[in-house]
Amino acid sequence: MNEILERLNRGTADDRLNALSDIISSEKEHPARSPQYANNHIHTFYSFSPYSPTAAVYFARAATLMTAGIMDHDSIAGAKEFIKAGEIADVGTTVGLECRVSMKGTPLEGRRINNPDQDSVAYMALHSVPHKNIDILQNAFAPCREKRNVRNRKMTDNINSVIGEFGLYIDFDNDVLPLSRFSEGGSVTERHLIYAVCQKVIEAAGKDGTADFVEKGLKINLSEKQRSQLSDPENPYFEYDLLGVLKADFVGRIYVPATDECMHISELSSLAKEVGALLCYAYLGDVTDSVTGDKRAQKFEDDYLDLLFDTLTKEGIDAVTYMPSRNTPAQLKRIQDMCRLRGITEISGEDINSPRQKFICKQLEQPEFRHLIDATWMLIKRERM
Repeated sequence: MNEILERLNRGTADDRLNALSDIISSEKEHPARSPQYANNHIHTFYSFSPYSPTAAVYFARAATLMTAGIMDHDSIAGAKEFIKAGEIADVGTTVGLECRVSMKGTPLEGRRINNPDQDSVAYMALHSVPHKNIDILQNAFAPCREKRNVRNRKMTDNINSVIGEFGLYIDFDNDVLPLSRFSEGGSVTERHLIYAVCQKVIEAAGKDGTADFVEKGLKINLSEKQRSQLSDPENPYFEYDLLGVLKADFVGRIYVPATDECMHISELSSLAKEVGALLCYAYLGDVTDSVTGDKRAQKFEDDYLDLLFDTLTKEGIDAVTYMPSRNTPAQLKRIQDMCRLRGITEISGEDINSPRQKFICKQLEQPEFRHLIDATWMLIKRERM
């Protein structure tokens, strides 16, 4: 897997696509195909992920997916490569992006919505972007990516104020930017910042000493599972497991509120109409035990779903996306009932940004989620038209 991933991540988009063609043509046996699964929320290295757009398609196919959806933060730079990779691999593709929006001036102002780090700001997605309008959408988010880096630099300063006492230091230009694809139209996220910290911690403490450093130095309590993961130097996901721990418990110490980089919900709604994309709310729901390992137990939008849906409907929302693996059956039934009552499309996707995560959501085998597969093919057909 590591050798294939390296080949599919290397060089230009054309290099990666040529490598994909070579790998598939040399296969003695093609992967099985599972029509009961879909995933419309796969991040690539144009935001934060171990996968290039080409690699994302390959590993989705290897997991038996017949479709795959790209979903990067503030960027759709990888979409064209993703689409071409899908054509090579015979995988149906759907393209979109994820962003944060300001809810100021709406009834949701001042509330913790679906953003663990900030009130009055919500995560939204633009799904099923018509291929002819990919460049328009990418250019529309260019100012957001630039403004986000202003905030990223401030958070880098905050990081250094915390880790400086241990003789550690990260430089945004030399340690963070090279982890990203910002120069190619990608975004720099909090994960890039924290991953740079992870590298410094591992370099200073060694893998054998990382768990102790996290607990005794950074004062972060580790669960038994986390301590086991961070005490195993042979753990192939070591850096990503450390990233999950630090993102959940460290970001709050260094976070700078997102302001200028966030479009207002009304602005994003207008942009979605301009490019012909589906404006989609990303339902989080109250968190108890985080499936992805990077979120604290926390309350979000469950206490005021009626107000949330009233507001989003007024702002032109077309769909709601959710992860069946992340929520309880009661949460899922409630969100489905609200969508159906209001005639809102339901979309699903598993948030893939770590090699430990599986592309397959087993819950989709259940009959109550069959419509999510049909919705995926609708997205694919819609954007190609």
